[in-house]
Amino acid sequence: MALILLGLVLWTWPHVMKEYTPGLRAGLSDGTAKGLVAVTAVVAIVLMVLGYRSADVIFVYAPPAWGQHLNNLLMLFSVALFGAAKGTSHLRAWVRHPMFAGTILWGLSHLLVRGDVASILLFGGMILWAVAGWVMTNRRQAAPAPIVPSAKKDAILIVATLVAYALIVLIHGLVGPNPLPM
Repeated sequence: MALILLGLVLWTWPHVMKEYTPGLRAGLSDGTAKGLVAVTAVVAIVLMVLGYRSADVIFVYAPPAWGQHLNNLLMLFSVALFGAAKGTSHLRAWVRHPMFAGTILWGLSHLLVRGDVASILLFGGMILWAVAGWVMTNRRQAAPAPIVPSAKKDAILIVATLVAYALIVLIHGLVGPNPLPM
């Protein structure tokens, strides 16, 4: 559990550095700051994965039988939200912070199928980070200029989402619990 917590802290710190330690960020060049954030994020992910995989399974609740089906559907939307973050699709026009929304949906969907302490810590921690990030970003930034959505970008997002989702399901089935119903 300690590795999960350390990973969550290392994930959160660079993402809130601008807000809470602006002097530190201001002292770094843009390239150095981005490199620091990238390296810290990779280390955080590795720590969270290692901590999650090595944690004792202590159940808090029994996930519902239908949770796996809803998880798979919600994950499709989560992947679409991640993909919409940088584009000009209709989804991006409707959701102000698609990365945060995708993370929240990802965490909630996984809590539908995992009822153990490590899952609650990991996925709940990421949900809390995304909610806090959403609030901080809204306070720091004015509403963005309206996005002019494009049908072409919608089609690209749909194809990219389906391909990414298929890859995630394949990789998840190879290294983790099989996400497909048996």
